[in-house]
Amino acid sequence: MDRRRSVRPPRPNAVQDGGAATCTFSRNEQNASAPEHQHLKTASPKASDALPLPLYLTNTIFFTLFFSVAYYLLHRWRDKIRNSTPLHVVTLSEIAAIVSLMASFIYLLGFFGIDFVQSFIARSSSDAWDLEDEIDRTLLIDNNRYAAPRSASAVALPSKVVDAEVLNAIPLPEEDEEVVKMVVDGSVPSYSLESKLGDPKRAASIRREALQRMTGRSIHGLPFEGFDYESILGQCCEMPVGYVQIPVGIAGPLLLDGFEYTVPMATTEGCLVASTNRGCKAIYASGGATSMLLKDGMTRAPVVRFGSAKRASELKFFLEDPDNFDTLAVVFNRSSRFARLQSIRCSIAGKNLYVRFCCTTGDAMGMNMVSKGVQNVLEFLQHDFSDMEVIGISGNFCADKKPAAVNWIEGRGKSVVCEAVIKDEVVRKVLKTSVASLVELNMLKNLTGSAMAGALGGFNAHSSNIVSAVFLATGQDPAQNVESSHCITMMEPVNNGRDLHISVTMPSIEVGTVGGGTQLASQSACLNLLGVKGASKESPGANSRLLATIVAGSVLAGELSLMSAIAAGQLVRSHMKYNRSSRDVSKLES
Repeated sequence: MDRRRSVRPPRPNAVQDGGAATCTFSRNEQNASAPEHQHLKTASPKASDALPLPLYLTNTIFFTLFFSVAYYLLHRWRDKIRNSTPLHVVTLSEIAAIVSLMASFIYLLGFFGIDFVQSFIARSSSDAWDLEDEIDRTLLIDNNRYAAPRSASAVALPSKVVDAEVLNAIPLPEEDEEVVKMVVDGSVPSYSLESKLGDPKRAASIRREALQRMTGRSIHGLPFEGFDYESILGQCCEMPVGYVQIPVGIAGPLLLDGFEYTVPMATTEGCLVASTNRGCKAIYASGGATSMLLKDGMTRAPVVRFGSAKRASELKFFLEDPDNFDTLAVVFNRSSRFARLQSIRCSIAGKNLYVRFCCTTGDAMGMNMVSKGVQNVLEFLQHDFSDMEVIGISGNFCADKKPAAVNWIEGRGKSVVCEAVIKDEVVRKVLKTSVASLVELNMLKNLTGSAMAGALGGFNAHSSNIVSAVFLATGQDPAQNVESSHCITMMEPVNNGRDLHISVTMPSIEVGTVGGGTQLASQSACLNLLGVKGASKESPGANSRLLATIVAGSVLAGELSLMSAIAAGQLVRSHMKYNRSSRDVSKLES
């Protein structure tokens, strides 16, 4: 199948070349398909085809003539009024000018006015085309020709290749068919379907069909039914046409802080769930893992500018003065009953000041909440610092969705440390390696190797694998995997070298149990499996904090198992067994 980018099919017989309308097919296609497509209309000639000059020169001449004679006649009539000469008394040159004015006006009206009206007539008639006829025309167009838009200037576009599924599309209801055609021809914007129709699912269905017709590519394998499109309206996704299926596996039970958790992981990477499950087994057999929440605070850092570095420094001193913190906290906390300002840290670059606000956000991940509080404080500061110019509500000193040393050092979201002592017998029988091998590998790989690579927060084996899988399953923001995966894995022998102490320290796990994707049915079910669905009524923020510790505990299990596989030389063999498939999934039904 041709994989070139496809475009919308041209109007029948409307291929324009230098102002002349033609309909060109390749010779073989024309001979083979003539009996089957006799219903196709031939292009009607335009008046511009008979012009002796190129179209742009003809238009230039008539434009110039129209404005020149109009100026000449106005000038002559002004002189007649000044000299009290009757206006109906005209000279031969004035008669010629009047005739020229009328002739140029008629030409311009015919060229632009009639063509403008015809464009609407052509559009309404095109809406009545049958889809099969339109696709037939597309398939007959020679790949060496180019479809031109309705404007006079031609734009080269490759012809479209249509998938068989689009050809065999199931007919839509008549009302939906009309809307699809309006989306295809551009009279109704695709993004406005939800507001115009008032039915999110119907809007998605129409957008999906219009997309297939405009591109000629089938999205038959992209599921549509079985999804609540109203639940994502105005919150999770715009212009939906379906949803992507990601398998969810479970690892566990993870014995963490005396409680057992079955961890849902959404992934398409073979071995990941199995490996994490083996790590959970090793932790369970050794008595479980322990976690500690070190810090809980979401950040936002606007950038403001002053006329001088001196004025920027004055605001820095004002914000960092403990005597002013309570006043600023009152202003900040008005944004939400859960938002509580914890700290303000400033960094200056010339006359630009970056202010990093940190606050608790309850069970929400909290980006919107902290942004509202920051906006309140900036408006308050304008009274005493009227020369302050707010450049942006986010100045990248936060830092959101980017690897940054400030997150690695100061933390962002939830900062968690999780540890476990794995018994020697478990290391040998479950993990198939030794304590000494694991300690040596961790030092040379996770610590020294990462330092050699110049890693920032990447002193681990694959924490992002587990973080991403849990994030997808529980409705977190996948992009925040960047800083949430910051992790340092430590291993050392304990109990006279017999057992293994392993720990993961993760300073910026950004999770929430309310808002965003957490309210979707599938993700909500996974949160419910962990016992952290929704907001905690007893202690605001308790559910999101517990989710962060479960993420860290899952990372601990994943690190332990992968490092053991590498130390035992099992990595390639296990991936060849679980991460390879001989099935041709492209031939399977969705």
